[in-house]
Amino acid sequence: MLKSLDPLLSPDLLYTLRAMGHGDEIALVDGNYPGQEHARRLIRMDGHGIVPVLDAILSVLPIDDFVPAALFRATVKGDLNLVDPVHEEMIACCARHEPDRKVVPLAGDEFYNRVRAAHTIVQTSEPRLYGNIILRKGVIYPA
Repeated sequence: MLKSLDPLLSPDLLYTLRAMGHGDEIALVDGNYPGQEHARRLIRMDGHGIVPVLDAILSVLPIDDFVPAALFRATVKGDLNLVDPVHEEMIACCARHEPDRKVVPLAGDEFYNRVRAAHTIVQTSEPRLYGNIILRKGVIYPA
């Protein structure tokens, strides 16, 4: 255990977050997502839902502010306007950590191709369908 760090941030996850560079993306996916098949690197977070894992990661990960969009969520059957309760919770979590950034919906192949290209996939046990989000790492500015 470490002071001021969420205990969900395992050694493997902390290593990965630190190893990622500016512009690298990390995908957090639900329990139904084919993580093993799509991942370049896979970190399993069995027993944990998407929102607590997202909250833990956002507590330490800077989000990219060099690009217009850096937070992306899956859509329900390709409908960019439909927001399920899991999406509402993810959006609210992101807003607590990154109030100036919007979570952009991506449909179908656009989302899945981005997940496949991600630096790492974090596979949660989230039971709700379409509970998937991608975060693009930013920078820590010098003081």
